Amino acid sequence: MRLHVAVLMGGWSAERDVSLMTGADVIKALESLGHRVTAIDMARDVAIKLAEAAPDIVFNALHGTPGEDGSVQGMLDLMGLPYTHSGLATSVIAIDKQLTKLLLVPGGIPMPGGRIVKSETLYAGDPLPRPYVLKPVNEGSSVGVAIVTNEGNYGNPISRSTPGPWLEFEELLAEPYIRGRELTTAVLGGEALGVTELKPKNGWYDYDAKYTDGLTEHVFPADVPDEIAAACKRIALDAHRLLGCKGASRSDFRWDDQLGVDGLFLLEVNTQPGMTPLSLLPEQARHCGISYPALVQILLDEAVKAVAA
Repeated sequence: MRLHVAVLMGGWSAERDVSLMTGADVIKALESLGHRVTAIDMARDVAIKLAEAAPDIVFNALHGTPGEDGSVQGMLDLMGLPYTHSGLATSVIAIDKQLTKLLLVPGGIPMPGGRIVKSETLYAGDPLPRPYVLKPVNEGSSVGVAIVTNEGNYGNPISRSTPGPWLEFEELLAEPYIRGRELTTAVLGGEALGVTELKPKNGWYDYDAKYTDGLTEHVFPADVPDEIAAACKRIALDAHRLLGCKGASRSDFRWDDQLGVDGLFLLEVNTQPGMTPLSLLPEQARHCGISYPALVQILLDEAVKAVAA
């Protein structure tokens, strides 16, 4: 069925550039499938632009706020426009790492401990024994993440003059640092696709390592024991269902390979995984025999199915 699809992309979050790349590739795929496309770079007048375009459906290619935190989802709900990916309530919870823990941990999902701290208190002392991780509560793509170690250059205690997320955010989530390996599993249409191991060539899997070609090796399927691969897929699928995700999600893990399955921890669930040339959802889908245009069509079909339900 040929549809008129509005592709929302860009916006003003820290992940604007990634969203623009996602949107550009989605548009090409939609056009190759025969759909009519209206591209909309998210701005404050987005509701007016959508009303003028009058699409059949919206492909949400935004990342970060306000496209991933429930704001855009609520607007689209009020406008009566169907859209891809997760809905309002799921988006509100999943963008907030602490709310995600409160929902998933009682459901049996293993996640690191930790607590919310005021950035101002970091200058007086550490909230957790080193090493530990500090991250914004509601940013994605490893934006603003700092790993605080005894050997690091942040100072002990952290210095007010040292660049870091404490200068940008009033509150941060402090979590114990989990040594080991970076794993990720995508869920598409209610099925876990597989497990990828991410091997950054320098440092750790930060924003640059995610979106700069050649900085990270993607190993699929990950060279991990069968029980770890099975656990990643089970946890990713359980988290997807508990959060009420729709369409696609991607679960990111740290695995301490010295502890076996007890060393596997879910870090976060991304309700709108990137779809750039370096993104993990289309890569896992491709390995499963799903082309990029077919992936885009599946996400459209899932959105239509959710409306029909």
